[in-house]
Amino acid sequence: MQTENSNNDSTTPSGLSRARLAFAISAGKLAGASGRLFHIGGGTSLPGMIARRIDPNVLKSVVGGSKAKKIVITGSNGKTTTARMTAAIADAAGHRVSQNRTGSNLLQGVTSVAVNFSDLFGRLESDVLLFEIDEGTIPLAVPEIQPDVVVITNIFRDQLDRYGELYSVARALNKMLEDLPETATILLNGNDPQVANFGINAKAKRIFFGLETKDIGTPVPEQSADIIRCIHCDSDFNYEVAYLSHLGLYRCPECGYTLPPLDIAVTSASLAENGEGPSHIKLRTPKGEMKLEIPLPGVHNIYNAAAAIGAAMAAGFSLDTVQTAMTNIRTAFGRMEKIQAGDKTIYLSFVKNPTSFNLMLRLIAQHPSKKHLLMAMSHTVVDGQDFGWLWDVDLEDIAPDILDAVCSGNKSEELAMRLKYAEVPTNKITLIEDREAALEAAIKQVEPGGTLYIMSGYTPTQELRRVMQKRGWVKHFWEE
Repeated sequence: MQTENSNNDSTTPSGLSRARLAFAISAGKLAGASGRLFHIGGGTSLPGMIARRIDPNVLKSVVGGSKAKKIVITGSNGKTTTARMTAAIADAAGHRVSQNRTGSNLLQGVTSVAVNFSDLFGRLESDVLLFEIDEGTIPLAVPEIQPDVVVITNIFRDQLDRYGELYSVARALNKMLEDLPETATILLNGNDPQVANFGINAKAKRIFFGLETKDIGTPVPEQSADIIRCIHCDSDFNYEVAYLSHLGLYRCPECGYTLPPLDIAVTSASLAENGEGPSHIKLRTPKGEMKLEIPLPGVHNIYNAAAAIGAAMAAGFSLDTVQTAMTNIRTAFGRMEKIQAGDKTIYLSFVKNPTSFNLMLRLIAQHPSKKHLLMAMSHTVVDGQDFGWLWDVDLEDIAPDILDAVCSGNKSEELAMRLKYAEVPTNKITLIEDREAALEAAIKQVEPGGTLYIMSGYTPTQELRRVMQKRGWVKHFWEE
């Protein structure tokens, strides 16, 4: 004999799981709102952290119940800007996009997308779910998301104490790709010898993006390049042209390993000479040729644009409004971000490995004036402990143009030592560990109308930006 309560759905496993999901989402939303109210965060990671404590399946439940196109983007560099460009293309094509726009790309930040954009029952109205995901986190996140498109921008040496060496990251990413279903599409950077070799045994479709122009680049990779030998036979690669670190037109003279045919290829490129943009490119795509003006400077943003166009194409979005979408792209916070501080200008650059640091140095070297510099690094959990990579940064190239340099963070002494070995005179170097005091000292040395260049790790970038926000120079990063 059944009692009246035995048919109550809240006592069944499905009812309990729905109630748990609703509780997790509501608690996550409350945590995010409280964080914004008390100015302790923008709801970028705390909602996901709280929700996962209550219901570890919250991301899988919300995303799995959505019919939206799901795109994930990972790699060492370029994730945030590529994701912004992809979102802009989708938006211009008329799609409703939900994403972790501020770059909170660990599992809690990814889960926050599900919490922040769903209703209390886990329902999403988005057409596109777009996730930028840390390369160490993505093997955990992909089984929960079950994406339609996976983009890998590049793999550079980065935080060896956290990720392990380059090849261990590559193995984990490759295993993740091999587990994708045949309905998924994998978009890979063909100019990266390691990335181009991913997913050979995957069931999912593989397509490739990259550059094949000789308008830009150098005859050989830069000194800090990570992969200069064939990943199959260990012979030295021959490069027809190198665009960025080890990315380029490569071929092994022994076994013949070379880049695959590119589906989305930049066939012509013109970089701005002032280090500020725009860049002009021509691309070949399966949908035909296109010409684009990209308002952001640097070869790295050409790669980001090609990846974003490839992701949009793989997801089935219209490419008719790509130029409109690109026109409205602005730098993400801390990505050569131009900030007005009264009558002075600040360029804030988040740098985390030799490739990103050298990119920023090359861009600011194109600015004609002598340089006021602030460098800040700290060994936190998210920044890593090992800063040996600083010795692969080409500070010698810019050293003659440095007027003064303030070194900050709890790695300030190591930064100062690196500058000394680059032959920056010691009387031009100041050590100030506190970030606010360091910013104050650095900006005071800048003449009216002058410019301060800041290059900092993840945590110091956040700290310096909070100081600037208090002074009214920038908005909260989650409001950008």
